[in-house]
Amino acid sequence: MKIRILTAGAAVLALTVGLAGCAQSGESPAPTDASKPYAGTTIKYWATNQGPSLDADVEILQPELDKFEEQTGITVDLEVIPWSDMTNNTLAAAVSGQGPDVVNIGNTNATTLNTTGAFLPFEGEDLDAVGGKDKFLESAWQTTGPEGVAPTSLPLYSQVYGLFYNKALFEAKNLEAPTTWEELVDAAKAITDPATDTWGIVAPAGTVNVAMHIQYIFTAQAGGSPFDKAGEPDFVTDENIAGVRQYLDLMSEAKVMNPSNAQFTDGTQATSEFAAGKAGMYMAQTGNVAALQANGMDPSQYGVVPVPAPAGGDEVGSFIAGTNISVFKNTKHKEAALEFVKFMTSPEVSETLNKAYGTLPPLKDVPASAYEDFPELMDMWSLILADHAIPMSQVPTVSAYQANVGGGVVALFAEAATGATPTDADIEAMLNEAQQKMATS
Repeated sequence: MKIRILTAGAAVLALTVGLAGCAQSGESPAPTDASKPYAGTTIKYWATNQGPSLDADVEILQPELDKFEEQTGITVDLEVIPWSDMTNNTLAAAVSGQGPDVVNIGNTNATTLNTTGAFLPFEGEDLDAVGGKDKFLESAWQTTGPEGVAPTSLPLYSQVYGLFYNKALFEAKNLEAPTTWEELVDAAKAITDPATDTWGIVAPAGTVNVAMHIQYIFTAQAGGSPFDKAGEPDFVTDENIAGVRQYLDLMSEAKVMNPSNAQFTDGTQATSEFAAGKAGMYMAQTGNVAALQANGMDPSQYGVVPVPAPAGGDEVGSFIAGTNISVFKNTKHKEAALEFVKFMTSPEVSETLNKAYGTLPPLKDVPASAYEDFPELMDMWSLILADHAIPMSQVPTVSAYQANVGGGVVALFAEAATGATPTDADIEAMLNEAQQKMATS
């Protein structure tokens, strides 16, 4: 099996010079074993960074990909790509036709990528070839794209957001886990001590996709949405302003977030800070459990509760998050690619990989083995998914919303890190500019 890890520069270079992907691959050699009709085929797979590092992803995926090659004779050419690059790389591949055979996507982008026409619809024989719809949980299936349209991605790893809190730091201040946003801010203030580099909360405030996620959740807590009922962008509303303000105020007003968080361009930096005991709280997805463990923090050292809403707000603490898997329509190795998707979404592999990543299997009757020793965490994730999670808006412009609003929030955090206090007028101006950009995105 070939393995490469793509960094941002390498990914751009690879796309620029032309990837040796599905459009460039030669024909498969004639099979020599009737039980392995696609033996000798090589498919290219772009995997997302699910683990604590890119190298960790290779270590987790390699045994499964080797197993797949042994079973089918199909070689998987693996590239692990950071989340910060994945959306742009995938969109570029969709436009250029220069890309892999199989790719992971964030499920928030399922509808956007569906509308490009670059991905294979899972319907009819192609859906049957990977095991059909019925093996997936209904909540996971809802993340595959717009209702009434054949999905072009299938659930691989399911997640929700929760509020992680450090038990030792909370006990030292005689604090209880917060149930309202006001309690969260009060607890964060009690824990914050810049002199000892201890902060109430840590966040990857320089990360565009996380900024969009949190703004979406907080806007929903205020009773709003970034899109109107027709699916059109509707960013400049009191609810959307409140959603940005709530997140930004952790640094600019309450001063319970280290200004250096504005430089955290991926989740790994915030995870390591929380694991090191430098912050009392951290809003993160389910897979953070495995990342914390890799950083030396055992689940017994922290608790998880739903991300709380302001008093009187809607108790939304997450959207139904996760990672899906897609096949590019122009692959020259469709059957081999479908074999791989079937393998990756099989019960055995789903349990193995979701356990390694601390994520939730999207398949029926597949246990969340990552939590077999911590049933209270499994109960909490189940509670959040059932009572505190909403679907992400299934509109084609979600990726542009992520880039424009998420990028705008990151820019405001950069201002706050210098000591400035962005006003509601500043937030409104950012949202207005983001909405204007949507017309050309």
